[in-house]
Amino acid sequence: MIQKGSYLNVIDNSGVKQIACIHVFGGYRKRYAKSGDLIMASIKSIKYKQNIKLKKGDVVRAVVVKTKVFSFLRKEIKTPIKFFENGAIILSNKNKLVGTRIFGGINKQFRYTRYSKILSLS
Repeated sequence: MIQKGSYLNVIDNSGVKQIACIHVFGGYRKRYAKSGDLIMASIKSIKYKQNIKLKKGDVVRAVVVKTKVFSFLRKEIKTPIKFFENGAIILSNKNKLVGTRIFGGINKQFRYTRYSKILSLS
């Protein structure tokens, strides 16, 4: 589960290495984000400094893709999801992908969310 202050690795080619969660979208006093949820994050470190639109300290939106803690993406399917790291994908203000490639595996149950483009790129 991701909460305010949690660090996440970015698994796309947007040029960002690590982000920190600032806010969890999805309701009044929603405290934790799980896989498939939208968060607001601050950029903490970048991979390379050439030809990049984003810089350190920018506030961006992101979708949580991987979590270390067991979580269920859908309640109907009772298979738990667990990864070795917390991972996210950066989105623009219009909820479009910033990067063009996604590295690593994405869970099969991610197709039931509204971000089906993420599953097709992985």
